[in-house]
Amino acid sequence: MAQAVSSDKIPVGISACLMGQTVRFNGGHKRSRFCTDTLTRYFDFRAVCPEVAIGMSVPREPIRLVSETPEDSVIRAVGTDSPELDVTHQLIDYAHTVSQQSDDLCGFIFMQKSPSCGLFGVKRYLPNGHPEGKAQGLFAAEFSRLNPLLPVEEVGRLNDAALLENFMVRVYAYRDWKNFVREGVTAKGLIDFHSRYKYLVMAHSLVEYKAIGRLLANLSNDADRIADEYIQHLMTALRKPASRKMHTNTLMHLQGYLKNWMSAADKRELENLIHEYRNGIIPLVVPLTLLKHHLNHHDGVHDYARQQVYLNPHPYELGLRNAL
Repeated sequence: MAQAVSSDKIPVGISACLMGQTVRFNGGHKRSRFCTDTLTRYFDFRAVCPEVAIGMSVPREPIRLVSETPEDSVIRAVGTDSPELDVTHQLIDYAHTVSQQSDDLCGFIFMQKSPSCGLFGVKRYLPNGHPEGKAQGLFAAEFSRLNPLLPVEEVGRLNDAALLENFMVRVYAYRDWKNFVREGVTAKGLIDFHSRYKYLVMAHSLVEYKAIGRLLANLSNDADRIADEYIQHLMTALRKPASRKMHTNTLMHLQGYLKNWMSAADKRELENLIHEYRNGIIPLVVPLTLLKHHLNHHDGVHDYARQQVYLNPHPYELGLRNAL
């Protein structure tokens, strides 16, 4: 059987307004029902509002990102109506505080368009008030810089099925890695860990797949150093959403473990479903379900194939591969 996803809730950071907390500048919130009603079944959310945490009131004057010139890389967070209100350093310092207190986090969901929490495309202004380009919210940018391996995403982007599935893959993989490291890194343990992730990596990045192969081929006694390199390669690979072409390639590789156990008719059926998926006719869950059925019902199939995380990288009941 493929490895079951752990039922333990995963610690994940989140912008407090997304949990329904009334912490926004206007005294309101931006509750995400998907986060509060669905993801809370799997995540132990740790809510953070950087602006309130640094002492800003509710309600309060809104802040915005400002740079002196369009080319200036120095970006400040200042009051919309009162430019003398500058909380740049407070937001950056608070990112360090949260980072130091969040070693157990396995992901973070940020509020989009926020000058403190936005990850992508936050409006940047010139001192005269004219919008000029985009930037990252200061807290989110610094927190992400301090935690480069941590899976992070904006809540609005979770409406995209591929981005949501990719975020969940990364969160569960990162939690799995943290559990592995907690038990103590050994050369054998690292090989065993990757043996379960081999085909998930293949589905996301052949470049990283080959790089990991070279890394582990030269596994020495310095397992901790190699483990540090390994997790960088793994999370880099998983940040790249898997394409239909890459999923198809992975499915066909896994089908190869069944070549001596399936009847000709069953083999044709599975191959046809894989090709229909490749052509966009059916979702990934269809050939994947049949593949798992055959892997689990032929006793002669090597356990190596059954144990692949690719088969169950996140809770099945979320149905995340139904839309891929």
